[in-house]
Amino acid sequence: MHFTSEQRLDDGVLEREFTLGEIPGILWTPASASVSAPAPLILLGHPPLGLRRMYPRLAGRARQAAADGFAAATIELPGSGDRPRRPAVDQARADLRRAVEAGEPVGDEIIDALVLPLVDKAVPEWQTALDALLSLPGIGGPVGYSGGVISIGVRLAVVEPRIVAAGLFAGSFVPRATFEEARRVTIPLHVLLQWDDEGNDRQAALELFDAFGSKEKTLHANMGGHTGVPQFAGDDAARFFTRHL
Repeated sequence: MHFTSEQRLDDGVLEREFTLGEIPGILWTPASASVSAPAPLILLGHPPLGLRRMYPRLAGRARQAAADGFAAATIELPGSGDRPRRPAVDQARADLRRAVEAGEPVGDEIIDALVLPLVDKAVPEWQTALDALLSLPGIGGPVGYSGGVISIGVRLAVVEPRIVAAGLFAGSFVPRATFEEARRVTIPLHVLLQWDDEGNDRQAALELFDAFGSKEKTLHANMGGHTGVPQFAGDDAARFFTRHL
């Protein structure tokens, strides 16, 4: 991990950009973190729109996490930002757009082609990033995962034992294979659903929540579209991570 920039934000949070091989990322550390008192870590997921575009929302989430005593980190997803494009995924995204604009149902074939290659590549990258982050002074476990593409969060919850709690956003298309993986998830979950999300299949989101094998799982459903998440929903998620981290 190579740090490329560093700045202290006005609330005392240390923000550092880094590269991990070809993968850019950002780490936010609370002022309270130290070698003798390492901060728990939250991995901040996001949609594949690029870190620069998502930065304001990610930084806001990170500063909230820091106020609660947590470090937070994110990495650029495959095919996003300045990373090399992935032609097959771009084609699937174009097929999805055409289906939606034509008012046609989005079939499993399109969803699988769009989401599964992203999950297969992104999850090992998140694990590599986690190795590097937990080796840094002032950062320790336990680890949580928050937001982003829900299928990535599900896969991480299954394969990464260092993640002990996850806050998931039911706002993206879900391959059928993810439903099977969900049955193997056992960590505590906090799932956010926007009831009127125009780009999300509400019934599929409810079925995915039902499939999770976790004994502790909470569904927070709010009225409004994809970008209409109320502030108190973020507060509820913060309390979830405070309980478990």
